[in-house]
Amino acid sequence: MANHLYDNLIAHHADNTNCFLKQDGADDISYADFIKTAAKLAHILVQNGVGAGDRVVVQAPKTVEMVALYIATVQAGGVFLPLNTAYKKDEVAYFVGDAAPKIIVCDGRSADTLADLATDNNATLLTLNADGSGSLTEDLAAQPDSFETVDRAADDLAALLYTSGTTGRSKGAMLSHDNLLSNTLSLIDLWQITDADTLIHALPIFHTHGLFVAMNTSIRTGACVHFMAAFKTDAILDAIPSATMLMGVPTFYTRLLGEEGLTKDLVQNMRLFVSGSAPLLAETHEAFTARTGHYILERYGMTETNMNTSNPFDGERRPGTVGHPLPGVEVRLTNPETGAELAQGEVGMIEVRGPNVFQGYWQMPEKTAEELRENGFFITGDLGQISEDGYVSIVGRAKDLIITGGYNVYPKEIEDVLNDIDGVLESAVFGIHDADFGEAIIAAIVPEAGTTTEADALAAVVNDKLARFKHPRRYEVMAELPRNTMGKVQKNLLRDQFGG
Repeated sequence: MANHLYDNLIAHHADNTNCFLKQDGADDISYADFIKTAAKLAHILVQNGVGAGDRVVVQAPKTVEMVALYIATVQAGGVFLPLNTAYKKDEVAYFVGDAAPKIIVCDGRSADTLADLATDNNATLLTLNADGSGSLTEDLAAQPDSFETVDRAADDLAALLYTSGTTGRSKGAMLSHDNLLSNTLSLIDLWQITDADTLIHALPIFHTHGLFVAMNTSIRTGACVHFMAAFKTDAILDAIPSATMLMGVPTFYTRLLGEEGLTKDLVQNMRLFVSGSAPLLAETHEAFTARTGHYILERYGMTETNMNTSNPFDGERRPGTVGHPLPGVEVRLTNPETGAELAQGEVGMIEVRGPNVFQGYWQMPEKTAEELRENGFFITGDLGQISEDGYVSIVGRAKDLIITGGYNVYPKEIEDVLNDIDGVLESAVFGIHDADFGEAIIAAIVPEAGTTTEADALAAVVNDKLARFKHPRRYEVMAELPRNTMGKVQKNLLRDQFGG
């Protein structure tokens, strides 16, 4: 039978004995052996009632078995739904109640906590621990190592990923087989990934970056993946000499820059450093180039669309931008109020259309209609600009736009000024309610280690560079900015903290 994603992503590796996954302190796992493990897990899923279109919720540690479970779910015709391992029971309860899964897979340590949740939702609870043990895998050896793949078409669902939900109810983005495959093929071609590559994988795999960007591109090409449970600078530095690629979030690169061991000699075998999931400061980009000779490749994507744009592999990787639209992806800027398309150079709402764009929000037709236009353009919620030569820059989230005294203020413009000041490591600018102006501008500042920052000194620089209506009312010094697991600054928490 034809299964669009499985057949095109991994089926051709059935006899491939080359390394797929390498782990420190363990034997390498070949593609052929991995496919057999996935087939065995597919049998277990079917034995537990999973059929075409059924959801499989997974909140489990990052393991080889979890990657195999993703492939097994696709092969069995199911819909893979990974959850952030930091979510608590009440949060998981919302996702389970909304998605109505057939199976819930969790860490054994959470089994007692989630047992009632599974029972109440008529789901089977299975466990998967950090060492690969658990009720999911206890009968693995007895299963056949081949599986008759369930028929699934290009438009059938392959995954359901929930948005972070920082501004209301979390929404389940429905991603089809072709949403995932088309994006995979575009990135492979653009970034020139081959079976000669070795990727350092230290990202979580409950997120589109770690699972669909990093894993899918590697699987399709037959690249080797150095699979790490989490990001540790020492482990990354040790792995770099025998690797060719690293995909990470900005925090990876700021931490690596703090290590003396990061040198041009160390990275001479590397050909590509990718950053995403959160904005990369131009200063970090430039410092990394000065230290290593490599230009980090920044791209732009989101849960609902996978990747939309990328800086070029061959060509200028411009700091502060996210590059050009991927082949087959259209990007336009519109007036957030009217939806009218804007002229080049103006700041507007980023809208995208292409084979990567999701099918809508799970069980939310009204929300889908609000954000996914009838002509196929998805309203991202991000504000941006497009240069004359087509480079896209992200100005910020529309919800982070500050309207003060009737003026629109884009936080990134102020952050760029603050981040250039000596002694400032990073900043986050946001608005809070103000009775006179509607909103007042607040700047949270993280100083560089061993330095202090004075509000008067910061204000003096801002005064020289920005119009009065863009000046922060207050400067709040913090040890660090609040971030989610993918490194994005949570301005909603800053608004709550300083809004009083």
